[in-house]
Amino acid sequence: MTNIAAGAQAQSTPEAQRRLRRAKKAALAAFLGGALEYYDFFIYATAASLVFSKIFFPAGDPTVALIASFATFGVAYVARPFGAVVFGHLGDKIGRKNTLVLTLVLMGSATFLIGALPDFSLAGYWAPGLLVVLRLLQGLSAGAETAGASALSTEEAPEGRRGFFASFAMSGISAGIVLASLAFLPVAAMSEADRIAWGWRIPFWLSLVVLIVAYLVRRSLEEPEVFEEKHDHGELVKVPFAKMFQTHPAQFFQVALMSFETVTNTFMQSFGLAYAVSVGVPASTMLWVSIVGNVLAIVSQPLLARMSDTFGRRPIFIGGVLGSGAMIFVYFWVISTANIPMIFLTSTLITAGTYAMSNAIYPAWFAELFNVKVRYSGMAIGLQIGILCAGFTPLLGTALVGADKANWGPAAWIVAGSSVLAVAGAWWARETAKTPLRELGNHVR
Repeated sequence: MTNIAAGAQAQSTPEAQRRLRRAKKAALAAFLGGALEYYDFFIYATAASLVFSKIFFPAGDPTVALIASFATFGVAYVARPFGAVVFGHLGDKIGRKNTLVLTLVLMGSATFLIGALPDFSLAGYWAPGLLVVLRLLQGLSAGAETAGASALSTEEAPEGRRGFFASFAMSGISAGIVLASLAFLPVAAMSEADRIAWGWRIPFWLSLVVLIVAYLVRRSLEEPEVFEEKHDHGELVKVPFAKMFQTHPAQFFQVALMSFETVTNTFMQSFGLAYAVSVGVPASTMLWVSIVGNVLAIVSQPLLARMSDTFGRRPIFIGGVLGSGAMIFVYFWVISTANIPMIFLTSTLITAGTYAMSNAIYPAWFAELFNVKVRYSGMAIGLQIGILCAGFTPLLGTALVGADKANWGPAAWIVAGSSVLAVAGAWWARETAKTPLRELGNHVR
């Protein structure tokens, strides 16, 4: 029997089919969770760019109000590391499934309640205060959502296909951005009076639909067998995040550096939108720009992740990060010229091309750097370092660019500098694409 025939026969056994079904369900759960997280993320980013500065803060200088609005956007990133510690601990102690159900419900509930908040004219400073509280709850949830979904998908994936299956968490994020953009299109088309009075609330309330679907899928999941083995034999550690720092310090810093690749997306989806509107590009046009790029990214990310299963994580990740760091200069330049066809082209090349190259790969690669006993904690906490910095980059970019519409350079250099940090982390990290699941990470006693 040839090797090809033997491989095909092995894949067709009842046990192989059972494992494949589990892997597909885990990927679907990761996809739906990513969709909810980034639906919530992007409607908040969009609302912060277009609405919140006008309804949750006192009247005055519009640039100052926009900076304050982006500050509420950024506070969630302060909460994300705390969420990573808390839910990472739970994920490594009570299991991936139950923890992911918890984070999902917390995220969905906070998003729905944001849509019910009173504005500044009704509640005064209670309005931005309550907004900050709910945004912090979103941050706690988001601090562990991607890491948990990635760990579960990686642990359930067939050998040699971990990158492909784990990447569906990122395709879900792209789908969430598409859904959020579609939800905001009719809001952007409203008169400003209607948009500010009630229209902006509808996308927040619609998150309830995604929450219900994702909850039903996650409740039907099983724990990964590699985690169950450690649980059943009493081999789990008491304080996973502390043990992670003891046994995987280098991997933690590698993930922290590589997570700076997320700055590209954060800048494009929040600062990029506000900057485009300031130079006369309609908000609805920028939402369509986001939709086109992310629809294509839903498809391109699994394909690129599958390539990393064959050719390795490092070369594709580094190529994508360097490409994004260079292309961001073109992106902001074409926005400054209000050249809409070029904005569509450049944004799509980044979103579905260079950024997708790095973004699709990190769910598997980051998870593979850690031992199963500390995987959830290690990936969650390390990932949030770069994401924490990313959350405040729109605020920094807005402050540096100011009212000068031609002064887009500081924004582009922030992204380029973040890309250099991500490349440094990737160069330092070990290649893991071909390492068997049970041999990943350092030894943990």
